[in-house]
Parts: sequence; C-alpha cells; structure tokens
Amino acid sequence: MTPVTPSPQASGLARQLPGLLLAVGVAAAAFGVRALELPGLSKISPLMLAIVIGMVVRNTVGRPESARSGIAMCLRRPLRTGIVLLGLQVTLAEILGIGVVGLAILAFALLGTFFLTQWLGVRLGVRPGLATLIATGTGICGASAIVAANTVVRDDEEAVAYALATVTLFGTIAMFAYPVIGGLLDLDARSYGLWTGASVHEVAQVVAAGFARGEVAGEFATVAKLARVLMLAPLIIGMGLWARRQLARRTDANSTEIQGHAPMPWFVFGFLGMVVLSGSGWLPVEAKPIAAPIAQALLALALAAVGLETDVRKLIAQGWQPLALGALATVFIASSTLALALLWQG
Repeated sequence: MTPVTPSPQASGLARQLPGLLLAVGVAAAAFGVRALELPGLSKISPLMLAIVIGMVVRNTVGRPESARSGIAMCLRRPLRTGIVLLGLQVTLAEILGIGVVGLAILAFALLGTFFLTQWLGVRLGVRPGLATLIATGTGICGASAIVAANTVVRDDEEAVAYALATVTLFGTIAMFAYPVIGGLLDLDARSYGLWTGASVHEVAQVVAAGFARGEVAGEFATVAKLARVLMLAPLIIGMGLWARRQLARRTDANSTEIQGHAPMPWFVFGFLGMVVLSGSGWLPVEAKPIAAPIAQALLALALAAVGLETDVRKLIAQGWQPLALGALATVFIASSTLALALLWQG
C-alpha cells in the first residue's frame, strides 16, 4: 500500500499547532486574570496581561523549540486581522463631530510626539527601531500601534516588549493623574475629554480617565481617542512608503540589487475599509459588538506571542534610555495638548 503523504498545508499546520496552542493558552489566561478583577489589575488591558504572562512563561519554564513556528504565525495573521477589525469601532461621522480645531489638536499631538520622540531618541542613544515604536505607542494608541508599527520597523520582540512596558507604565500614571489635574485646573467636560483622548496612551486608560470626570467628558474622550486610532492608518502607510524610499536610495547608492523589499502594511487599507463600512449603514447592528471582542482576542493572541519570544535578559540590556525617552514623550504630549485644550476652552 502506498503511504499517504500529508499535504503541505497539513504539514504546516502540524508544525504550527504547538506554538498556536501555547499562545492561545497564554491569551486565555490573560482574559481569565482580567475577569477576576483583582486589586491593581482591574484597569489593565488583557493585551498587556497577555504579554506579561507570555514573558513569565518564556523566562521561567521556557519556550519549546517545537512552538517557534506557531508563535511566529501568531505574530502575523492574528495581529493584522485584529487591527483590521478595530476599524469597525469608529465612524467618520464620530470623528468629524470633534470639530476642525479638535482634529487639528489631535494631528499636532500625533505628529509632534512622533517626530520629537525620534529626535530625542537619537540624542539619548536609543536605537531607531525602538524609538519609533515608543513614538508610535505614545502618539497613537499604545499596544495596537506598537505591534502595527513593528510590521514596518521589524525590530525584535525585546524592543516591542520594552515599548509596550514603557507606554503601559506612563499611560497608567496618566490614567490616575488626569482626573486630579483636570479638577485642579477646572477644565470643562469637553476640554478635559479632548485632552484625555489626545494624550493618554491606551483606549482602556482613556475610558477610565475620561469617565472619572463625568459621562460627557468620558464620551468626548473616547471619541477623541478613536480619532487618534484612525490616524494609525496614514501613519503606518507613510512609514511603509518612507521605508521603501530609503531602500530605493540605498539601492541606487550601492548600484547593486538589494534582496527583499521594504514592507508595505497592506492590512491598514483593510482597517480603513472597515471604518468606511462602519459608518455606511450596511453593517448589521449586531456586527460591532461581536467584532470588538474578536479584535481584542486576536491582538491578545499576537501579544502573547510577543511575550513568549521575549528574553528578559535582553530586555534589561536595553538600559534606562528608552524608559527616559518614553517619559519625555509622555510629558510632551500631555503638556502640549493640555495647553491647547486650555486655549480651546478659553
């Protein structure tokens, strides 16, 4: 009898299954811990918990070699699908409701933070890839922006983990500090909401800080934050185009053909398509509540994979400079948007 040869697809799935199951287990544990609502953890996103649990597993019991292929797969397909589904959480009408001045403040916060962080990174000796990840995470939306930007930057898992730790730390500080500062400065609901949405790192942190000052402030902060999330698409596309341009320049300068190509994050166009679909009226009402947890689960799976690939010893070797860079970036985006929000209120 002639032996049956498994198809390439089946063989590939068999190789990926151990790593996939391990990452799924870590992501599930993150949601389980979050559901317990333990003191100090109730405001932490499952995405952050996924990378922390993954890192604990990697650096205590280790990561089996057989899991490498599946973990690598989780860093690609689930991540991109999750980001595409994020587009269903915002509509163009909601974004335009912020107004021209509000949108201008958001654009300034993003661009100013992104380029200043890159400049400061050079001065502090932070390598460009890590500086870009910190800039993107601080300027846009924390974890989702960092992992999306890394599809272009293509830095290692330790850089992703360091950037995530940095924005989580300073975003958490902001989450508790903003309601106090907003009260001391007597910011009205819309100005406070705009400031919070324009500068706090993670969506969950924005919701917590925004609604701490009332329903109107919370709703305005959430919409402002979602507008920042929408800006992820043009930024990542621009980064991809810049990478291609730089590659073309190096190719011309060396007069030789460089193998490979600079990445273009095509999945971002899927994100934009979902934004258009979200506000088109064609989408069933039930779709958005279903898509939101699916997107979060897929992103948690990707971040679990990041954690499983992160060696803490290499993370420590990065030094204090990236942490200082994250602090400076946070101070800039918080202070500049606060000044603009005060002017807007006045």
